[in-house]
Amino acid sequence: MLLTAIAANLIAPKLNVIYIMADDLGYGELGCYGQKLIPTPNIDRLAAEGTKFTRFYAASTVCAPTRASLMTGLHQGHSPIRGNKEKGGFGPNDPEGQMPLPASTTTIAENLKSAGYQTAIFGKWGLGGPQSGETPMDHGFDTFYGYLCQRRAHNHYPKYLWNNHQPDLLDNVGGNAHQKAESVPTDLDEWNAKYNGNDFAHAKILDNAQSFIKKNKANPFFIYYATTIPHAALQAPPEWIKKFPTEWDSKPYLGANGYLPNPRPRATYAAMIAYLDWTVGQLRKTIEDQGIADRTVICFTSDNGATFNGGVDTEFFNSNGGLRGKKMSLYEGGIREPFIAWCPGVIPAGKIISQPFVAYDTLASLSELCGTKAPKTDGVSYASALLGKAPKKRDFIYVEYPEASAMQAVWFNNLKVIRPDLKKNPEKIEVYDLEADPSEKNNLSSTRQDLIERAKKVWSTEHIPNRDFPLGIVDKE
Repeated sequence: MLLTAIAANLIAPKLNVIYIMADDLGYGELGCYGQKLIPTPNIDRLAAEGTKFTRFYAASTVCAPTRASLMTGLHQGHSPIRGNKEKGGFGPNDPEGQMPLPASTTTIAENLKSAGYQTAIFGKWGLGGPQSGETPMDHGFDTFYGYLCQRRAHNHYPKYLWNNHQPDLLDNVGGNAHQKAESVPTDLDEWNAKYNGNDFAHAKILDNAQSFIKKNKANPFFIYYATTIPHAALQAPPEWIKKFPTEWDSKPYLGANGYLPNPRPRATYAAMIAYLDWTVGQLRKTIEDQGIADRTVICFTSDNGATFNGGVDTEFFNSNGGLRGKKMSLYEGGIREPFIAWCPGVIPAGKIISQPFVAYDTLASLSELCGTKAPKTDGVSYASALLGKAPKKRDFIYVEYPEASAMQAVWFNNLKVIRPDLKKNPEKIEVYDLEADPSEKNNLSSTRQDLIERAKKVWSTEHIPNRDFPLGIVDKE
């Protein structure tokens, strides 16, 4: 009864939200999800003192479409953005930005702003460039500090970050984040001087987020903290890299598989995740210092599974937790993500939610938590699950991905049906029981024709063709 009374009293406009989304963080890269080599005490503490989801999915398996679905609540069969459609190149003088989010869509920020919230994004936008109509401020955000362009975000030591509509110049090398080398300095300070600089983007992004919290502690606020850690390139301050064993790295990474050379790739990747964890701790400390922890929900998740390039050694760290696939795949390792929610006195401590939810549920969920009416979306609110009540039921989760081999998948609770190659082998269909077989090793398609027929109906009704993102053979029929 006490918890219900507190929750009812705190539901917005008094309830703040900090929604943290990591970039390319795999399911198994946090201690609370099984990571053994990289310490993540601050995020683990959030999980212990809050609620952890074990079956939470990104909306896609790469950056831009996941962010589009997160912002709009539209799944990838309906979303205007379904892949990483670039507007420029990787050179520092090339135009920046991706295919923009249409003005006709309603975002989380617009919905909460209409209810009196101060809204901010710190980190990566990736849904347009600096042109009018494409920036976060054109889609409901009052404040923005970070990267507009996801290609620019490949460099964690850029020449500038955007402060609303103006560039904030940084003291960095800021060159092309995709280089190859025959050798790389073994001394970390020399390497840092050659490729990086003095202003780590994530320190600047954190500083601006903390300032926003202090300025708005008396107002309801929504922060979308879209960090670009641990996405390649492998870059971190030398003092953080030195925290990890030198024996981890027997040879340097010279850029052969994209991104920047690095003398200690495994240690640097661990340092990036450790820095991310420290950042989460600093955000929590800030709201505690401001006396608003008991009315601020912190959510933590990632945009897709761990990557396969840039010198990242996902096998060494068991980054995707033993799940099949990586980024750019709709197998579980490419799309199942950590999800943690914390707010003392509002969100129950130590609770684990095993029912599946997905990132496109977030607009409906945050609207319900904050007491606002959400527009019609494809999502199912997980707000009741966060408040310790029975989770809402759903019929299915739908995801498509038109790039790479082109894939389409539907989840019916623990059962999953996937078409993994809609470009070269469109007739191939696989079925998995994820409760018995989370690593997707035992294909049940020969015995579950009933489930395949059910999936075909969902695929047919939920996919609306998009000429910018044709889905393999599906949109050629």
